[in-house]
Amino acid sequence: MNNRRNFIKTAAVASVAVALNSFSSKPEEEIIAPRKGRKPIVLSTWRFGIEANAAAWEVLKKNGSALDAVEAGVKIPEGDPKERSVGYGGRPDRDGRVTLDSCIMDEQANIGSVACLEYIKHPISVARAVMEKTPHVMLVGDGALQFALSQGFKKENLLTEESEKEWKEWLKDSKYKPIANIENHDTIGMIALDASGNLSGACTTSGMAFKMHGRVGDSPIIGAGLYVDNEIGAATATGHGEEVIRISGCHLVVELMRQGKSPQKACEEAVARIIKLTKNRNKELKDIQVGFIALNKQGEYGSYCIQGGFNYAVNDETGNRLIDAEYFLK
Repeated sequence: MNNRRNFIKTAAVASVAVALNSFSSKPEEEIIAPRKGRKPIVLSTWRFGIEANAAAWEVLKKNGSALDAVEAGVKIPEGDPKERSVGYGGRPDRDGRVTLDSCIMDEQANIGSVACLEYIKHPISVARAVMEKTPHVMLVGDGALQFALSQGFKKENLLTEESEKEWKEWLKDSKYKPIANIENHDTIGMIALDASGNLSGACTTSGMAFKMHGRVGDSPIIGAGLYVDNEIGAATATGHGEEVIRISGCHLVVELMRQGKSPQKACEEAVARIIKLTKNRNKELKDIQVGFIALNKQGEYGSYCIQGGFNYAVNDETGNRLIDAEYFLK
């Protein structure tokens, strides 16, 4: 019986290795090794992650909690009208309505989420209020707005003059075809490890520009756009949310780390799953972008995406820097 179990275990490990190598664009010995672990540390998606990280680091360097850090961090792009894919100033749906999605998760698996929320500049703080002040984990649409107003959040117009102008221009043709790496579907996802060794994460977006009203992507869905397991690690995603939902992407990344994979390897295998499903559905891979970032309990991190163009920010005691993610499609 023991021999049979050992054989099954060995075969399974070999199968995973073969599958990963078939998707990797470079030989095994060239794949990035795990980065040296540090804490505290915070990671976030895209170039606006630099400013977001700076706000989060102000919390972390004073021995603040990872939960407080990620909320403070993502509020920076949420409140910046120049960032056209998050919060205030985000591009609207095809009806000209700015709808926001957000979620947050702490080290004790407490979670809160809002989806299709209008008129509230900081949906991440509403998501945290859902987590801390209700028996639920997700509120959507009018219900989310009613709850936000009951908690003292201010109702305001999120459609800026620039976003409205772009929407009216789009209406002339009403063509809907998201383009990879064009910032009409970017997300600020942030994961952090604090000085106490606890992990938390946050994810927030205005979703795809000119989407159907009511469309919700991966960003507010725990397990898809964000997942935290304080025993193992955390992950967040960006890009085409439908593809991330299809594989429960961030939960998958964390579970792969549970199996012993580095954050880098876990992100690579999650991307490989998406690539395989995309090919099976006869879809064009060049039209899709998905990127993952991951952080384990030891402070090691990694990232991987389908095609070039995705970058992420890392802030630890050595500084705050932007890193171009490794990618599959060369």
